[in-house]
Amino acid sequence: MTYTVDFGTVSTAGLESSPVAAALAGLRANEARYFKNKYDHVFTVEPASDATEVVDWVHRVLKEEREIVISSRPLEATAFQVENIRMAYVFYESGLSINVMYTVDDSGKRAVGFKLSEGMEVPEELAGFKFARQKSKLAGTIRGSYFVIKNEY
Repeated sequence: MTYTVDFGTVSTAGLESSPVAAALAGLRANEARYFKNKYDHVFTVEPASDATEVVDWVHRVLKEEREIVISSRPLEATAFQVENIRMAYVFYESGLSINVMYTVDDSGKRAVGFKLSEGMEVPEELAGFKFARQKSKLAGTIRGSYFVIKNEY
């Protein structure tokens, strides 16, 4: 079942099994607000079990680019296109959010972004990354990092 993320009223719906559910819900709402304000896009998610194609694509990019395998269980995922940018998000039980930004144009930007919910530790598989801090009214302190995608997907 698809869920429209409301950044006015933050809900943990779909994220209840996470030990940092409230912070992860705030992180998800923060993303929804960004896409609404920048692209007038309504951010929706669905259970990861219903979005296996999205989860598999994100995991393939991680594996092929950096040999990264995420150990946490994916809870929700979404994929959409705004302007010429293909976006995919996976929200994990640990509080991790991964997004793949893939510009459709050959000369465009392509990257994988990691965001850690407040209250979670850096996952072992991401220990080599440096995380910058960002304050969010919806999510508290978000730690984020990224890498540039080199190959075509």
